[in-house]
Amino acid sequence: MLARMKYLVLPVLLIALFGALHAAGQTIYDIRIKGNQNIDAELIHSAITVKIGDALSYDEISRSIKNLNRMNLFRDIQFESEPYMQGVIIIVTVDENPVVDGVQYYGFKVLKKDKIDELYTIRTGSYWTQQTKLEIISKLRKEYISRGYNNAVVRIEEKSLPGNRIAIDIYCDEGKRLAIRQITFVGNNSFEDKQLLKRMKTKPANLLRSGRFEAEKFEQDIENILAFYRKNGYVEARIVNWELKSQGDRSLELVIQIEEGSFYRYGGVEIRGNEFFTKEKLGALFTLKQGEAFDQERFDEQMAAVRAWYYEEGFIYSEIGEKTQKKNDLLFISVEIAEGPRARIRQIHFSGNRRTKEKVLRRQLTVAPGDYFRRSQVISSQQNIYNLGFFEPDIGLDYTMINSERDIDLHLDVIDKPSGTANGGIGYNSQDKLVGQLSVSQNNLFGNNWSSGLSWEFGGNTQNFELNFTNPNLYDTDILLGTNLYYTRKKWSSFFYEIHTRGGSLRLGQSIPLINRTRLIAGYSLYSKKYRITDRDQIELNPLANAHLIELDSLGWRYTSAVNVTFSRDTRDNVFFPTTGSQITLYSEVAGSVLGGDFDYFKQIAQVNWYMETWHKIALRTKWRYGYVRPYGSSKDVPPDEKFYLGGTGPDGIRGYPDRSVGPAGGGTRALLFSTELGYPLGSDQIIGVLFFDSGDSVNKLREFNLLKFKKGVGAGIRIRSPFGLIGFDYAYNVEDQSWEPHLQFGTTF
Repeated sequence: MLARMKYLVLPVLLIALFGALHAAGQTIYDIRIKGNQNIDAELIHSAITVKIGDALSYDEISRSIKNLNRMNLFRDIQFESEPYMQGVIIIVTVDENPVVDGVQYYGFKVLKKDKIDELYTIRTGSYWTQQTKLEIISKLRKEYISRGYNNAVVRIEEKSLPGNRIAIDIYCDEGKRLAIRQITFVGNNSFEDKQLLKRMKTKPANLLRSGRFEAEKFEQDIENILAFYRKNGYVEARIVNWELKSQGDRSLELVIQIEEGSFYRYGGVEIRGNEFFTKEKLGALFTLKQGEAFDQERFDEQMAAVRAWYYEEGFIYSEIGEKTQKKNDLLFISVEIAEGPRARIRQIHFSGNRRTKEKVLRRQLTVAPGDYFRRSQVISSQQNIYNLGFFEPDIGLDYTMINSERDIDLHLDVIDKPSGTANGGIGYNSQDKLVGQLSVSQNNLFGNNWSSGLSWEFGGNTQNFELNFTNPNLYDTDILLGTNLYYTRKKWSSFFYEIHTRGGSLRLGQSIPLINRTRLIAGYSLYSKKYRITDRDQIELNPLANAHLIELDSLGWRYTSAVNVTFSRDTRDNVFFPTTGSQITLYSEVAGSVLGGDFDYFKQIAQVNWYMETWHKIALRTKWRYGYVRPYGSSKDVPPDEKFYLGGTGPDGIRGYPDRSVGPAGGGTRALLFSTELGYPLGSDQIIGVLFFDSGDSVNKLREFNLLKFKKGVGAGIRIRSPFGLIGFDYAYNVEDQSWEPHLQFGTTF
């Protein structure tokens, strides 16, 4: 007798039918599959848990049917049993779902095919079911409603083909887009509609807004409304329901039903389970006052601070939760802390650094094996490694538990990027005529974090050869060694002279252990210069300003012997696009006297940069720079190229003014500069858009500074971090002359 099971029939029915004909325990001699066209019999056998030679088990038969139904491949399943010898043969007859031969779309204009493909997974070769059909219609309708097409109609036609295949045609009558003309709140007894509407990005249509309903945006609106309620004491508030009501062919009313719940005031907090931190110290984090409206957002921030304290001290397994108790209109909170063990770091592993030696990475660590885990130190180490400039931004950070004490091994995974460049180019401009440059540089020579470079810059007014090398960790110590050799010829057309320079320098530096991220560098320079006047008639028009230059022109090569000291501290979080931290640089140079040479002068430069994130990734960057130079001993004046010339770009730049155009004739001995930028990352930290304001002046005496008369420039620009370094373009407005000045720069003003 046939025991028949159709799709979704309860297994109990099958058991009853089998029980009426057969006794449990009969031997199964064979299992046969019938009706399959596109599905291999072996796949069906794999879902059947009873096997040939087994004793008949009704539980296993029931389980087999469930397995086949879960495959979602069959419209109908039939089980038959036939007596055979002292047992039975099981015959399974299936009616397969048809296979999709193709899908065609008609009437879709708002939704493109790529978006439709994202919404559901039906493809050629998939199995087609009525449930699939309903899901497709539902998903497409939901997507259209989210775009404001609430009247869109979706229908599906099926065409049977030979071989149990089917063609699917999906039609859509999109209708007209509807705009929200009104938003109505129901149940908001404590707050006015306009107070809630301020928390929403979904707005009624007007001249400036489309009024389009977007599901994702509205989901965030709901969260914002509930957050507003919870911030003001209504911790039980919830959105009961919302609906879009049609108001004619083109308008919608959005109705939001709110259940406010009871209003609660803050009753106090009790801390339990703490051992490492005292209750007094943890309690100081909770600044809500008893009796004031309970602010859920503020309290959550304070709970996050508790978790951060424990995480910072290595309690990465701690569990910190809260329990609330309501008494009348007061809300009492119990903070439950299970501290768990304090994790130590046993080993630190690196991966992905194919070019850079591991010792270079380990020098950047502010945490060491054996230390307790501290989140701030681990993040700082991650930032230091990225600031080397040798790796892609996504530096992986993970840990594994290694023993019963639940200590951990840290894992840092980096992705190498090129650290060396070779480039060249030739161009033409009206001032220098033919210009060009050839250079090769390597910032990670032999994977040791050594930097070296060779460059040649040439043009009608410029010749510059330079060879440089820096080792920041001499003999694997914290001592920096650097040197460079150079020859330059620069013609200053605006000042009617040119200067030839040849020489070199040596630098030694050392980090200061007691001050984080601080270095002291001492240097010695020895070079010779020759000054040549290019237009004597113009020079003699102002003999007072150019008397020293006229004298230098007659003397030929002159030598400079100088020592300098630089104190620097850099706490930026990201050297490419800093959003927090600062830079402090104090530079002092003494030339001549006991050092020898033909020039005696003293020079100082102080610069401070601050960085802070303001809103939505916008970083505020501010710079103050002061320069001072004066002669002493046998020198009556400072060499003209050691004076300060403001304007253009660079460290002494005032954008909106040509290079070296700000200051007295022949340069100034005092310079004061203020600059600020707002930067926004357009593509990670590789492309940055900036708005800027520059202001400053150069004078010969301190009392000549007049802040009201400082030269000022404002404008906008872009920074692109390329394989050849940082390239920038700025377009600046000269406030004084009311004119615009373009600036192309290499490197950063900040």
